[in-house]
Amino acid sequence: MSILAIQFPIELHFGSAHISLHLIFETLGYVLGFRLFLFLRKRQADPIPDANRVWILIGAAGGGLLFSRLIGALEDPGAFFDPKTPWLYYYMSKTVVGGLLGGLMGVELIKKAIGEKSSSGDLFTFPLMFAMGLGRIGCFSMGVHEPTYGIPSTLPWAMDLGDGIPRHPVALYEILVLIGLAGLIAGVERRVRLRKGLRFQLFMIGYLLWRFGAEFIKPGVHFLGPLGTIHLVCLLGLLYYWKTLYQIGFARHQLLLDAH
Repeated sequence: MSILAIQFPIELHFGSAHISLHLIFETLGYVLGFRLFLFLRKRQADPIPDANRVWILIGAAGGGLLFSRLIGALEDPGAFFDPKTPWLYYYMSKTVVGGLLGGLMGVELIKKAIGEKSSSGDLFTFPLMFAMGLGRIGCFSMGVHEPTYGIPSTLPWAMDLGDGIPRHPVALYEILVLIGLAGLIAGVERRVRLRKGLRFQLFMIGYLLWRFGAEFIKPGVHFLGPLGTIHLVCLLGLLYYWKTLYQIGFARHQLLLDAH
């Protein structure tokens, strides 16, 4: 039985105007996430010059935009190769996993082109998690009208997300995961000094592991046994971080600069 009865999608009404809560929180995610990035950059010494940081932001945005839609569209390979409304399908399809990995590729390509060798991801980490958390509030507000909901569930906290069926509220799960991941990383950094770039790597590894598991409780197209596109993309992303995963398991001293 669902513990809450909410009318999905959730909208704000101003006279005859209806504004989607999803749009509000997605916009807040972009705006406040970027403001947090600027605040942290001012507080922390950024070794990357302003001009190079701008190029890195362009690479992150461009790669993220392209791959969020590419991977999102590939979640249903049949629709990708034979969409009923091609441009609408490709435009509307998007996924955070594709955005993160595409942004990573865009940044690495830009850094190679401009000769920037400093690690650039640490400053993005907490702003990204904050922005993603706000965005997931918006996703939750859509219920089953956006593909971030879960499969049917009999658990006590299952929710009717708009189709009369109690389901896993996967968007809410992700918010809790992001809060926990942020707290874990911040807690580790209070005790030890991590090497440059490791904060972002820990975030990516944690998020990819979460999404790999979460896809098993979301409806979708599974074309390789129980696995679908996001599973495979997450595995490729984790493979990219194989060295850090090895060090976490077997050589943790290599992750640290020194203890506080």
